[in-house]
Amino acid sequence: MIILDANLLLYAYDSECTEHQKAHSWLETVFSGHEPIGLPWQTISAFVRVHTNSRLPGDRFTTEEAVRTIDEWMDLPQVRLLVPGERHWDLFRQMLLEGKVRGPLATDAELAALTIEYGGVLHTTDRGFARFPGLRWVNPLLES
Repeated sequence: MIILDANLLLYAYDSECTEHQKAHSWLETVFSGHEPIGLPWQTISAFVRVHTNSRLPGDRFTTEEAVRTIDEWMDLPQVRLLVPGERHWDLFRQMLLEGKVRGPLATDAELAALTIEYGGVLHTTDRGFARFPGLRWVNPLLES
């Protein structure tokens, strides 16, 4: 399962971003494929939080546009909304402790735990995820 970090979605939908073209092309390929795609709540809320923030530079959406975009993703048959399961706290705790996490990195630890829980591969441009033991992750923009 391909699990999406918000940064790839943000790059793909902001034409002023230097990573835009690669991210957009990669995301189009992923969304038109058949491999299962996991969308964590953290990814969805980060997309809305950043893309509707008019104080930030770059392409911004209205709330309606952001919701419509997410609805389009969720309508794809291979897209799954990922929610924490029974093992989540144990995995999250492990990521927090073994990843030596403090402060804002707790969200990354939660995403790492969710990825492990679902047996997926986190797709992100953030090399900081290397700190989490047992997490499989890849930067797809380096591979394309």
